[in-house]
Amino acid sequence: MTEKGYLALVLHSHLPYVRHPEDNSALEEDWLYEAITETYIPLINVFNELINQKTTFKLTLSLSPTLISMLTDNLLQSRYSKYLDNLIELSEKEINRTANQPQFNTIAKMYNNKFKLAKKIFNKYNQNLINAFKELQDFGVLEVITCTATHGYLPLMNNHPEAIRAQIRVGIQTYQKNFHQKPKGLWLPECGYHPGIDKYLWEEGIRYFFLDTHGILNAKPKTYYANFAPIYCPSGVAAFARDEESSKQVWSSNEGYPGDYDYREFYRDIGFDLDYEYIKNYIHPEGFRKNTGIKYYKITGNSDYKEVYQPKAAGKKADIHAANFLFNRQAQINHLNNKMDRPPIIVSPYDTELFGHWWYEGPIWLKHLLKQIYDKQNEIKLITPSQYLDKYPVNQVATPSLSSWGAFGYNQVWLDDSNDWIYPPLHEATEKMIDLANQLSSPDRLQAQILNQLARELLLAQSSDWAFIMKTNTMKEYAIRRTNEHLENFNNLVEQLTQNQPDLEYLKELEEKNNIFPNINYRIYQSTNNENYKEVSV
Repeated sequence: MTEKGYLALVLHSHLPYVRHPEDNSALEEDWLYEAITETYIPLINVFNELINQKTTFKLTLSLSPTLISMLTDNLLQSRYSKYLDNLIELSEKEINRTANQPQFNTIAKMYNNKFKLAKKIFNKYNQNLINAFKELQDFGVLEVITCTATHGYLPLMNNHPEAIRAQIRVGIQTYQKNFHQKPKGLWLPECGYHPGIDKYLWEEGIRYFFLDTHGILNAKPKTYYANFAPIYCPSGVAAFARDEESSKQVWSSNEGYPGDYDYREFYRDIGFDLDYEYIKNYIHPEGFRKNTGIKYYKITGNSDYKEVYQPKAAGKKADIHAANFLFNRQAQINHLNNKMDRPPIIVSPYDTELFGHWWYEGPIWLKHLLKQIYDKQNEIKLITPSQYLDKYPVNQVATPSLSSWGAFGYNQVWLDDSNDWIYPPLHEATEKMIDLANQLSSPDRLQAQILNQLARELLLAQSSDWAFIMKTNTMKEYAIRRTNEHLENFNNLVEQLTQNQPDLEYLKELEEKNNIFPNINYRIYQSTNNENYKEVSV
């Protein structure tokens, strides 16, 4: 039987570049360690289990260049290994502490097994999880794509084409270095699109990207198939749009699966619940409480009262929710199939960290879903965007509208009175970088070093994460500090370069601390109409 439609599951994996060699206990580095333990390793384990069970599946996974850089960094790998050892030690203490509390003891043993498995998998891939994702892509179950260099929000760089090109080219270069091929697709940070951005993707050989739903629904001319088929931008790059219905079912903590009362409660962690003297060696050395990842309660309800988590009941609920998701997609496909002259594609993109970190049962749910799609039906087939384009190469040409997947759908999250102060100095630094790249076409070795570090500092300052964090007021002080630090580093280096008074110790310190993109070439910031323009190979 020929399938009636397609489902493209897309997982977007990104974290801001956080690496503090000067601080052995930087709280923000835990973002990476928690994501590895709770999301990346559990998903790798799920994918390998499905392969061993001969279950055929296909997903699209984007890995941002900042995440790739952190996962391949020796310092962070070493620190994560110690972080895991600490968790294993804590979980063994918890097994002893809860020996007379059977419900809690069962969960303590679950965590102990989980942390030991994480260490086993981490070491299996030589402490470099990019090896695992590359292996899964080579095996044919993942289509791994990438993002721009530091997840810079491109619509707010639209006045500087050189900045957009630099973000895209460095992102592709980082991917290519680690996966030994060019990516087929590119995730636009925050799904942020401005008409014309696609031409920069076309220049780099990118076949497709993703938009939020209204980016295609508001396209000109109006699209024939709404958001259930891709369109070609005037440049020739294909745009796929998010499906709102399937996204809300999974993403929403209020209306979606993650808020089910049987699932694990994220906000009750022993790092905050247990006596300080007992837990002090497993939180911040200065006494700051923090999450350990060991959580004993289920959501239970909307009040502060929480019941003990029951892993088996949660696993059964994940199976039920996977069946419900599949049922709804079948109904959706059947409805659309009667209205289209080709099988529709439902594009369901999610932040990867939803699976395991925020929604503990997410990897289990995904495993059940992939097995049910393979075992129990033949109406829907999993597909990647490039496979769909291979099957259906003829598509409508239209220009998507300005859009993002942030609140309110446009630029408001990254540009409001909480964060608008960052843009004048960012634009000023961008213009200075472009001017220097155009003027200094034949620098000496030291000048080139400084210019390359200037490019790193600017890219790091442009990360969309800093504006987002300021807007959401979560780790606001850290986001402000990072933005100011990179801009200050940039301005100091410009002054040293233009006055021919380089501080070699300062430069070395920055190169060691902010060591992302080791092969960067500052010429990516040259204007294409500049007489000194040279094509920079990626």
